[in-house]
Amino acid sequence: MSNSKADFTQGSILGKLIPFMMPILGALVLQAAYGAVDLLVVGQFGTTEGLSAVSTGSQILNLVTFVITQFAMGITVLIARYIGEKKEQHIGPLIGGSALVYALISAVLFVVLVCFPRQISALMQAPQEALGLTASYVRICGAGIFFIVAYNLLSAIFRGLGDSKSPLMFVAVACAVNIIGDLILVAGLKMDAAGAALATVLAQAISVIFALVLLMKRQLGFRITKHDFRINPHCLRALKIGLPLALQEFLTQVSFLALCAFVNRLGLEASSGYGVACKIVNFAMLIPSSLMQSMASFVSQNVGAGNEKRAKQAMFSGIGVGLVIGCAVFVLVFFKGNLLTGIFTADAGVVQKGYEYLKGFAPETIVTAILFSMIGYFNGHGKTVWVMIQGLVQTLLVRLPLAYLMSIQPNASLTKIGLAAPAATLFGIILNVIFCIWNNRKEKTA
Repeated sequence: MSNSKADFTQGSILGKLIPFMMPILGALVLQAAYGAVDLLVVGQFGTTEGLSAVSTGSQILNLVTFVITQFAMGITVLIARYIGEKKEQHIGPLIGGSALVYALISAVLFVVLVCFPRQISALMQAPQEALGLTASYVRICGAGIFFIVAYNLLSAIFRGLGDSKSPLMFVAVACAVNIIGDLILVAGLKMDAAGAALATVLAQAISVIFALVLLMKRQLGFRITKHDFRINPHCLRALKIGLPLALQEFLTQVSFLALCAFVNRLGLEASSGYGVACKIVNFAMLIPSSLMQSMASFVSQNVGAGNEKRAKQAMFSGIGVGLVIGCAVFVLVFFKGNLLTGIFTADAGVVQKGYEYLKGFAPETIVTAILFSMIGYFNGHGKTVWVMIQGLVQTLLVRLPLAYLMSIQPNASLTKIGLAAPAATLFGIILNVIFCIWNNRKEKTA
């Protein structure tokens, strides 16, 4: 725990933030590639129905994955806080109690996804031609949900310890296994969407085993005993931080599923094009997402050490880095989006539909850099209830209504539907600036 690289309370902010952020970014890149490979291989060696099934099914899986990731943010923040406060003895009970909670969550998700995949797929308005394949994809991924949940829990623990390199190794292993699995099961055995799902589960299982071995071999500054594996005040504190984030992420992802359903009504070509575009979107959002995750750990450690000024400086540094890269990504997505979508499929209609969506979405690559750095700052302070509120407001009042309105127009345009995302984010920035000003005034008068 004395590793100076994991001590964010002193030294150059960018000199500490960027090296910590880069492995997180690398892990996110590989995770996005992980999902993109399924779509790429099915697009090249499977059917159009299979492509639509992976597109819709991966949206459902993303909901689970992103919600669990945000839920686990409570663990990351609290471990970093305990390190900043020099209370490492609390970390063992936190990890033990959290492991029990996540095992229960896995059991519930297993039942829902394995027993009701067709109903879930129908709710998503998956095209009738692809309904059976979509249900198969969801059921197989649901059967392996334990590994998906366990991976996110382990990654959160390592990030809280100031180690962002180990999660990068976990996902690198998973990505390599997934690529091999896709080539064997989809390209070789022609298993279409089901093959992609099996490859995903196998990859996650091997990654979790690797992560557990690494954690057990690591020299930790705390002990985890069998008595720690119970519901205790430390895991409840992490739940209090993570639950608002998980709820906000759940409703945000539901809004994206609703958006997917809006698009699915426009036909198989639009459904497949939107699915391809979403993979591009996942890559475009990597810099802001890595900033948000690294910012939470960085800020939390400084808050624990009583260094509020440094925490605020970190937020502005993150916004600056994100804006520079976001502008470059905007140019690529807006002007060369057809080349990007063409990587995933040779179907000209699908390529064009995907590019239409990307044109509307493109401004999101810029404004999200600001929003996510602010969210990371508030997460680091444990102000996750506010993060939940602002997320729900922008989703329910802007993104969903605007996307629905655009989807029911006589000649519905995917470009206009895509504009709902940056419009909602801009509204979110305004909300967070107002909250920041109010919070500063409150602290000065306290």
